[in-house]
Amino acid sequence: MSLQLAPLFRDRTRLFWVLNVTGWTGYVLAAYLGALAHEKPDRYFIVILGTATLGFALTLLMRPAFRALWPRPPAVIAVGMLGMCYSMALVWRFIQNQLYFDVIKGGWQPSHWADYFGGVLGSFYILLCWTGLYFGIKYYQRLQDQTEQTLKATAAAHQAQLKMLRYQLHPHFLFNTLNAISTLILDSRNELANQSVTRLSRFLRFTLDNDPMKRVTLRKELEAVDLYLEIERVRFGERLTIRRDIESGALDALVPSLILQPLVENAIKYAVTPREEGGTLALGARVQAGQLVLTLADDGPGLSAAPNGGNGSCGVGLKNTRERLRQLYNDQQALTLAPNDPRGLVATINLPLDPGVANDG
Repeated sequence: MSLQLAPLFRDRTRLFWVLNVTGWTGYVLAAYLGALAHEKPDRYFIVILGTATLGFALTLLMRPAFRALWPRPPAVIAVGMLGMCYSMALVWRFIQNQLYFDVIKGGWQPSHWADYFGGVLGSFYILLCWTGLYFGIKYYQRLQDQTEQTLKATAAAHQAQLKMLRYQLHPHFLFNTLNAISTLILDSRNELANQSVTRLSRFLRFTLDNDPMKRVTLRKELEAVDLYLEIERVRFGERLTIRRDIESGALDALVPSLILQPLVENAIKYAVTPREEGGTLALGARVQAGQLVLTLADDGPGLSAAPNGGNGSCGVGLKNTRERLRQLYNDQQALTLAPNDPRGLVATINLPLDPGVANDG
């Protein structure tokens, strides 16, 4: 029903005509029922119909006058509104009384001119009510316009912020990867360098093909992680071990695209790169109490090596991830760092579970 009425409310000219015709039709019905209750003669319906037609025509004349008043200060609008309503009420009542004298009283004419305007306050009250509805609807429409503009501006700013946060990942990630490729070239490990460039291009193509404003399934997100890890395996070989514990029920849950990549990058930086023996990353995902819980554990030095001791003011990757989650989920999310057992660090992301269908391309 609301979808069917939406075009009506968007077309304000059509809305005016529909409401005006409906209102005056209701006036005719109410007046006719009142005439029946007071046992008026049948020809009295002519007076009712003529009165309603005249009132409808007068409100059509009042509309452009009120449009001209609309930009004026409130005091000017109030004075103009009252003056317009009273002057139109005089015209309306004069013609209505004349019609009544001709149709009901057989052409009788009053002895005093004031009798032609008898009941003008009732007509004034009706037009004043019409005017109140007219301006009330216009104020509501203006409020709706302002609200819509505010929402659009907020949404645009929100999207710009999210895109900025997503695109911040690229220079940060590229710096590390290109630095590693440069090292391979300097060490004359050209074949590995070429593999790295090829895998880097595949990863960047993946990121460019996915809209940063859309969420993807966890399955698709894990594919992105695999692309990134292929690049890192060129550098670390057997020094990098990956373990997974992913519940099948979590694979179709929606997550922000590339939300795991900064965590994986951070873990490799602190838990794998500095250690000659390398390290192990354990990636987990489960559904718990209506939430999607993502974990990334490593066996590195733990919180002592995390940026700022893991106290919430983290490095670029973790700080970026926190901000993206806050922008997307407000207070319904959490990113926490905790010690791993027996050693290392566990990063945990809690998100509202959304099993919807994403656009994975």
